Amino acid sequence: MIDFTRRALLAAGAALALAGSTVAATAQDKVALRFSAVFSEQDIRAEMMKKFAEQIGEEFDYQGYYGGTLFKQGTELVALQRGNLEMGNIAPQDISNQIPAWSVLTSAYLFRDANHLRTFFASEPGQEMKQMVEDQLGVKVLGPTYFGARQVGLRVDKKINTPADMAGIKLRMPGGDAWQFLGQALGANPTPMAYAEVYTGLQTGAIDGQDNPLPNVQNMKFYEVMSQIVMTSHLVGYDLLTISLDAWNKLSSEQQEKVQAAADAAIEWSTGEHLKREEELASFFKEQGLEIYTPDLEAFRSNAQKMYLESELAKDWPEGMVDRINAL
Repeated sequence: MIDFTRRALLAAGAALALAGSTVAATAQDKVALRFSAVFSEQDIRAEMMKKFAEQIGEEFDYQGYYGGTLFKQGTELVALQRGNLEMGNIAPQDISNQIPAWSVLTSAYLFRDANHLRTFFASEPGQEMKQMVEDQLGVKVLGPTYFGARQVGLRVDKKINTPADMAGIKLRMPGGDAWQFLGQALGANPTPMAYAEVYTGLQTGAIDGQDNPLPNVQNMKFYEVMSQIVMTSHLVGYDLLTISLDAWNKLSSEQQEKVQAAADAAIEWSTGEHLKREEELASFFKEQGLEIYTPDLEAFRSNAQKMYLESELAKDWPEGMVDRINAL
């Protein structure tokens, strides 16, 4: 009886050990995909990534880090390149810091709307630009994540109609030459500041304004410390959903197809949600007491485009790329 009990216990222990090792092996077999972004977990794009994770399924171990908790703004691209991160939400301006030709895709009044943006990245010239990133940076672009047209939000009451009216305005822009030049093209005095510091910067007067799509203004509650929104629509706001080429190449062809399909579906959902939110938010901000109006857009557009074409940035642009984009 004792021997039987001992044998039963040993057999049970062996079974448990085998089950434990099987669970561990299963966990190890999953493909780890760590994703880093500076947008908050309340952002539409965070929900987009959750939908992406659901669609790629249980063979992947998706780990999402939001609000800059894993890597700070502007450092995600280097983390991808060094193998410290598998996936990231990367600003095109960060890519242009390493590939100057990409600054053309950060220029003001280039893309007309979200559909034009999507059409470009699916086109032949779009593929050429994505291939640059693969060849030179070792990063694969899965698609552009539209998050709204960028508008100028100010804490000061000064009426803005043309770029000349922006003179002396300390306008927060992210760091980097491409972002700072964009601020200049709007006629402002661009001031680099981290995204997480913008609310306090507006509150204390360290900056006079910021430029962001309306959904971001709501998510970060910037409207609480602003008096007006000038609807300049100067840039179709987008980032890039990316995966390191090293991580991508380790996937089977079936896994690659699954990841790309999940990215396409999640991005399409997110774009639709952002477009709906933009329509709703103008009324919301008016209810909060902000003045919202459209300036002389042609004055802003012509001034910005002239500055870009005459700048050092344009010397690095692929020949004919602007015309090719406009033709789409």
